[in-house]
Amino acid sequence: MTLSSESLTAFAYQLLIAAKVSHARAGIVAKSLVAANLRQVDSHGLQLLPFYVELILMGNIDIHTDGRVVSESGGCLIYDAQNGIGQWISSLCCDHAVRLAQAHGLGLVIARESNHFGAAAFWAQRMSSAGMLGIVMCNASPLVAPWQGKDPRFGTNPICMSVPGPDTWLLDMATTTVALGKILNAQFHGRATIPADWAMDKEGVPTTDTQTALNGLLMPLGGYKGSGLAMMVEILCAVLGGGAMCTELGGIRVQGQPMRTSQFFLAIDVARFMPLSEFESRMRTLAEMVKSSKTATGFNEVLVAGDPEWRAEEERRRDGIALSEGVWQNLAAAAEKLGVALPAETA
Repeated sequence: MTLSSESLTAFAYQLLIAAKVSHARAGIVAKSLVAANLRQVDSHGLQLLPFYVELILMGNIDIHTDGRVVSESGGCLIYDAQNGIGQWISSLCCDHAVRLAQAHGLGLVIARESNHFGAAAFWAQRMSSAGMLGIVMCNASPLVAPWQGKDPRFGTNPICMSVPGPDTWLLDMATTTVALGKILNAQFHGRATIPADWAMDKEGVPTTDTQTALNGLLMPLGGYKGSGLAMMVEILCAVLGGGAMCTELGGIRVQGQPMRTSQFFLAIDVARFMPLSEFESRMRTLAEMVKSSKTATGFNEVLVAGDPEWRAEEERRRDGIALSEGVWQNLAAAAEKLGVALPAETA
């Protein structure tokens, strides 16, 4: 099923409206999910929406709250999300971070008691579009064992950074080899196997079986280094923000309890260091220096973070977004439950 980004955004918006989500909240959720699909980060795109809708209908998410500022001191702010919609809370926190950075040079906002916010890149880009270095992290549902362990303690705990300037550099990485959504995406595409370095079974043994992986553990990125990065994110988000840690979290596939994730938004005002135009010029020079490297055997070019996603976005804006049969079936089931008409496939 292939549809335009505009029709998919309108469809996602209508599903959320039918679930009694406000216009503003539905709009930001729909936009953020389709933005991930456009960048070919399908693990954080519309495949998440049926999970969101189910949690909303069950009352697992407070669709009305704006959350509240718990404390503000200089460039630092703690935000209680009060179990609100993750994207809505994130939009408010990003705006606070930019406001604080404009006043102090740096603005750090940590939200606690929040929900899934989609792809971290969407929020880092929101801050970088205001002339900031945008850095975003969050803790997540425990699906990853610590190095040398076999019991889940960490989430995928992503780290993201976006810089000002058009299509220059955007890093958004999990501290696992892949996000859970990539394995779910393999399942939705009917793939029985996954690459060998993606996941482990319940005993901590690497597996290539998709179903075993979904019932097992995600592989930490780079072994003990990924485990260390995951704990660093846990400290910066949950420990410092006074939020739920490790096994205290729920998740989008966990019913009957709030997710309780903590999210970290850091805005750095580039203009406090140099004119924005100079920074953007220096970033272009850096990217060109990196890409000037001779290619290794088997490759025809050197890329930097963000390059593959910007190319995919250009193609998908032109040709439409292809959804797997499994994702489409889940969206169609949610639409039927809510009485929302399905969009027509792009010709």
